[in-house]
Amino acid sequence: MRIDILTVVPELLESPLSHSIVGRAREKGIVEIHVHNIRKYGKGPRKQVDDYSYGGDAGMVLMVEPVHRMIQELTSERDYDEIIYLSPDGEILNQNIANELSIKENIILLCGHYKGIDHRIREHLVTREISVGDYVLSGGELPAAILADAIVRLIPGAITDETSALSDCFQDGLLSAPIYTRPAEYNGWKVPEILLSGNTRLIREWQDEQAISRTKELRPKLLDD
Repeated sequence: MRIDILTVVPELLESPLSHSIVGRAREKGIVEIHVHNIRKYGKGPRKQVDDYSYGGDAGMVLMVEPVHRMIQELTSERDYDEIIYLSPDGEILNQNIANELSIKENIILLCGHYKGIDHRIREHLVTREISVGDYVLSGGELPAAILADAIVRLIPGAITDETSALSDCFQDGLLSAPIYTRPAEYNGWKVPEILLSGNTRLIREWQDEQAISRTKELRPKLLDD
């Protein structure tokens, strides 16, 4: 899989994409992630990529030309399954979306910055818009890192025990059951006896009951969905 990320501040993505599961997946060649600086196609000696908006609203807007030229460069080299804009008004990222994107071959993630991007980019170039929540960040770099992480960890080989990803929260529409590790007792706090029983069937039943109970208590809307 290949992920190309377009941004005006590539430095923000260096650490999140270089460590832990994503970093190891890149080292193994399981995924390619390339971060591109939109300023490559900026105007003038200062590589300008933003300008004031028509209509007089406050804030700077990413210009259409540098983004278009960079996307043209990439799409001339390979086909892309999706060109995704990280946007507050996109569809809210969830596990189903991550699952779907993890089987794609090539995707582009476009990071907005400043006030946003020229709307013509969204009309003519972007194929999908995704949001990480109903709040505003300084740019799309952190959401792009979140989306990349959610996708990469699902690619076979990225996690040593691939069954681990299949038992994550939300994979079955529920929150996970409580998890514990050694010691079995600490400071008077005990691990539930059922988990120490060795009875796989009873443990699974307990985990299923706990998952439903926690979801009902903490995120009841998931059960409605």
